[in-house]
Amino acid sequence: MRGLPQRAPLRSGRFNAFQDKAEGVCIIDSLASMEACSTNMEMDEPMRVLVVGAGATGGYFGARLALAGRDVTFLVRQRRAENLRARGLRITGHGDAEVVTPALVTADELTDPTDLVLLAVKATALSAVLDDMAQAVGPDTLIVPFLNGIAHLDKLNDRFGARNVLGGVVMVATQLNDAGDIIQLAPFASLQIGPQDGHVTARIQDAHDTLAGAGFDTAISEDILAAMWHKWVFISTVGALTCLTRGTVGDIVAAPEGEKLGPAILAEAAAVSAAAGYPVPQTELDSTTHTITEPTSAFASSMFRDVSDRHHTEVEHVLADLAARARTFQVSTPLLDLATLHLRVYEDRLAKDTHP
Repeated sequence: MRGLPQRAPLRSGRFNAFQDKAEGVCIIDSLASMEACSTNMEMDEPMRVLVVGAGATGGYFGARLALAGRDVTFLVRQRRAENLRARGLRITGHGDAEVVTPALVTADELTDPTDLVLLAVKATALSAVLDDMAQAVGPDTLIVPFLNGIAHLDKLNDRFGARNVLGGVVMVATQLNDAGDIIQLAPFASLQIGPQDGHVTARIQDAHDTLAGAGFDTAISEDILAAMWHKWVFISTVGALTCLTRGTVGDIVAAPEGEKLGPAILAEAAAVSAAAGYPVPQTELDSTTHTITEPTSAFASSMFRDVSDRHHTEVEHVLADLAARARTFQVSTPLLDLATLHLRVYEDRLAKDTHP
């Protein structure tokens, strides 16, 4: 598909659809009218999907896509490849186990660009994986990162160009067990994608169509950066809360004065987001407040699960980066600063225990 003309950033919640059949272009200005573009201008062929990483998140979404009949390949390290070839890619936790025999490649086996890359590694692995996936990225390849925070966008934009890099927000509760299987901890799963500049193109619609209908909710966001910031507020709040106290939400609320800590952390994180130009809607603040103050709740953050399992965390990319941005905006975040220090001490001790 040829390059699309530049248009002003989309401001309203609606779009109108414009088509130029001679040019093979469909610019979408209305989420309601996307179907018209899709109907009149079908994809030349289904998008080929490369999932970079087959851990708890990438493995889950990639497996769902494979089960739905999409053309999916996983880029993995040799050790993970051996595990998946022996056991298959398994999802357990809700009903019968679902098993996929995945198509696998390692970095040295990549030769040709793909259409859509789902980048599902932790931020700590990003720098190394950029070289691994480079052969799969061509001029028209779209990259959807699943990473937390927003700092990864700069690295991806510098390496592959902002035109190729979408924003992405995933919500799912999964973890790997010792056998390498994916345990789904809750039934919900969703994925939002969107262009950084607000221009929703036909190729982005093609990417959404490829991802849709695979057993998880999907959407195209006209303001994906705001969605990413708002998720960042949520995960930093629950991460700081449960890691500082080393307990579930129910444990924290049951302690005297415990119900006050979560909302105080949330207020700090939301103030940073607002200072950056992305105020969190009140409905989202209310929902998060309910999550972090619910008595008897067994909810805990993935960062807390990492600490409990003595794994490395994303403290630098989730908490430290948010606290650093707060300082540039002159926003006070003493609780986020304390949680960052707490986890940095944990990381230092873990490194010394692992490599004495």
